[in-house]
Amino acid sequence: MRLFYRYQDLAPQLVPLDYTTCPEVKVPYELIGSMPELKDNPFRQRIAQVFSQDGDGHMTLENFLDMFSVMSEMAPRDLKAYYAFKIYDFNNDDYICAWDLEQTVTRLTRGELSAEEVALVCEKVLDEADSDHDGRLSLEDFQNMILRAPDFLRCRFRPRDENSCCII
Repeated sequence: MRLFYRYQDLAPQLVPLDYTTCPEVKVPYELIGSMPELKDNPFRQRIAQVFSQDGDGHMTLENFLDMFSVMSEMAPRDLKAYYAFKIYDFNNDDYICAWDLEQTVTRLTRGELSAEEVALVCEKVLDEADSDHDGRLSLEDFQNMILRAPDFLRCRFRPRDENSCCII
């Protein structure tokens, strides 16, 4: 119920208290992206796109509940890894390629690295995690990489401090 009221508070004019009459209501991305949990996250738009039914960032209550469920500390590691993979897959081709990695690194570093530094980081990630050497990461490659990252489970919805960033 607490999450329903959070959802309803985002757009009280759209989301009625008696939700049974309007189950297909969607809260616009602009309101979703302005939530305290997302507003400072450089992946806020991707998160909303991945969890929204149509990929437009506008969320139904079910989408909203799914997002908070995955972002919960109690969510299984596999589920978190799956959604992190989807969020990092900017071109939605079910692989994380060099371009996706560039987008990810640029957002994670808030644009503070030069193009050469970003390219070097992406190259190192691919060298380390691309098990079949096809120049891109599959979900399996990504999950294997995450298994070696113990901080992944401790990562919360909101950045831990102003200098760090977590997506899940």
